[in-house]
Amino acid sequence: MAERIVEHPILGVQEKGRKVSFFFDGKEYEGFEGEPIAAALKANDVMIHRYTKKEHKPRGIFCAIGRCTDCVMIVNGVPNVRTCITALEEGMVVKTQYGVSEKPFEEQ
Repeated sequence: MAERIVEHPILGVQEKGRKVSFFFDGKEYEGFEGEPIAAALKANDVMIHRYTKKEHKPRGIFCAIGRCTDCVMIVNGVPNVRTCITALEEGMVVKTQYGVSEKPFEEQ
């Protein structure tokens, strides 16, 4: 696993919750309950969260405080969730966001 984010600029020092499983693009991963989804993804070497609508460019963690939209993903079927400030929960289903969809551009 990659290095974990242990101190968040807004959420403060992260207390490790219990280890939980979640799904990212159909594959099962592990993280700690309560940590930001983006932190759990980074710890599992996932750095791309979405692709821009106009130019299809990859985006991931940028500000890490919920101000930009670079980390938005589809979480439990809801698009545009800011994963840098949304707490991880057991069984979450997280998907890469393509523009405003979960379907890659060639399928839209």
